[in-house]
Amino acid sequence: MTDLLPLLQAAAQETGYGHFPWIGGRGAVWIAAEVHLMFAAFVLGVPMFAVITELIGIVSKDSKYDKLSKEFTRLLVFAYSATALWGTLLLFFLTTLYPRFWGHMTTIFGMSMWVYAGLFFIESFTLYLYYYGWDRWRVGRAKWGHWGLGLLLNVWGTMVMVIANGWLTYMMSPPEGVTAEVLPQQVELWAALANATWMPINIHRLIANAVFGGSIVAGYAGYRFLAAKTDEERAHYDWMGYVGNFIAISTFIVLPFAGYWLGREIYEYNQQMGITMMGGFMSWLWILQAILIGVLFLAANYYLWLGMGRIPGAERFRPYTKWMLLVLVISWIVWATPNTLIASRDEFASMGGSHHPFLSILGVMSAKNTAVNFMILTTFLSFLLYRRANRRPVVPWAKAGTLAQGGMFGLSAAVVLFYGIYGYFVEAIIRIGFSVYQVAAVLACIIGVTLIDVMMLRGSESRGEIEWGKMPDRSQYALFVLAVTFTWLMGLMGFARSGIRQHWHVWEVMRDTSEFAATPALGYAANMISVCVVIFLAMVALIFWLGGLAERAATEPQPAGGG
Repeated sequence: MTDLLPLLQAAAQETGYGHFPWIGGRGAVWIAAEVHLMFAAFVLGVPMFAVITELIGIVSKDSKYDKLSKEFTRLLVFAYSATALWGTLLLFFLTTLYPRFWGHMTTIFGMSMWVYAGLFFIESFTLYLYYYGWDRWRVGRAKWGHWGLGLLLNVWGTMVMVIANGWLTYMMSPPEGVTAEVLPQQVELWAALANATWMPINIHRLIANAVFGGSIVAGYAGYRFLAAKTDEERAHYDWMGYVGNFIAISTFIVLPFAGYWLGREIYEYNQQMGITMMGGFMSWLWILQAILIGVLFLAANYYLWLGMGRIPGAERFRPYTKWMLLVLVISWIVWATPNTLIASRDEFASMGGSHHPFLSILGVMSAKNTAVNFMILTTFLSFLLYRRANRRPVVPWAKAGTLAQGGMFGLSAAVVLFYGIYGYFVEAIIRIGFSVYQVAAVLACIIGVTLIDVMMLRGSESRGEIEWGKMPDRSQYALFVLAVTFTWLMGLMGFARSGIRQHWHVWEVMRDTSEFAATPALGYAANMISVCVVIFLAMVALIFWLGGLAERAATEPQPAGGG
């Protein structure tokens, strides 16, 4: 057997691919890339919160926001190292296992890769200045300079993400005129970067990173809440968990709209790719997505409803939660209903075909778009009730304002339901356009209701202070569910984006001729995603532990020296 190894290695060199034991080259690259991207999303999303909460602390002169920002940033110091380590491992795998593909990419994107590496060093240096100069520069006018460092940290991170997105979207949608006959030296760098799906991916990932970072921070707060020894600690981490959850869910509400844009651009670029994504074997992947997103909506609302227990005056809203739960569950069932069912021959015969006479009606996009928009409206209503729970408006037009808000919710729901039903009676090309009207109605409701609420609660009276820390332990488990589900969902959507290329490294430009060229089955993909999630969360748990050690080392008194 050992005599065959040199022959296998020689064959691998001839085809341009290397070998990796047990899981193969694709599995090795898959794990390294996925875990690296999870950490990259974390280190891009968390600085967004840190710089926002620091600004709130500077303007309001509330020290708890400053403490929150510093605690966010402490997690980054450890996470950056993990991001760099997994990025290095990914680079090693690509150069040794896929040298022909990597040579193609470096020929086109070589200059941008140098810029990427330089920005990563600048970003790391800015982070260390931002974190280790915290106490020294957080006094007087220097605090604005320190906040400026945080702003720069976000700028560098966004630029790094945008460059890397150009590489991955080139693989999915190379610019017009780039074919297998065109040499990579002939492809212009800017044309390759600014391809058809580059900007939709940039927007989608920017929002998704904020969602992901918020969920991980909320999970960290949940861990510290359960481990807290004093009421003061529980109160702080209860508040921190709420902030992280609020950021994650509020940005998550607009994430599907960015996803619609990305999906539309994929369809416009290549209809075959779009059909593979939504109507081919990957259509069942979206059922998995629906189940996961339903879990997210239910967990987020459950956390908010539990949180009302610590707010004086919130008891008047509790009767409404059962009806909101009913809307969420019905919408979730509709969204998770497939158009075609996996069934036996006898079951197909009893149904009269592959489509169920009733359930197939719920499996089309008219029903699913309607369901997800109702879930978004319901979740927004939970946030609104939470915000209003301990406030008593004093403006003379408060009753009229509340009626106007109710009217906006009703009008938005009516528009969503109307176009959801009307979509069954028009052609597919027209039906696709209806989703734009549904999205516009929901966004208009969110913006309009929020503006009225901000003006209505100016100078409002308090019904009592929020009793931070008075939360049951099961509320923190909801935060853990959010963090795990967001992580798994991000891996699933990464597979959806990459899998639609099928057997192409670069769509219709460079074919994958390795033994792993076929798109893997959903079961195999689910197992690989789960492995990546376990690795990432295990390392995040280690980062949480190290963050706690660093905090204790900073606060515990040091023994006096002696001679």
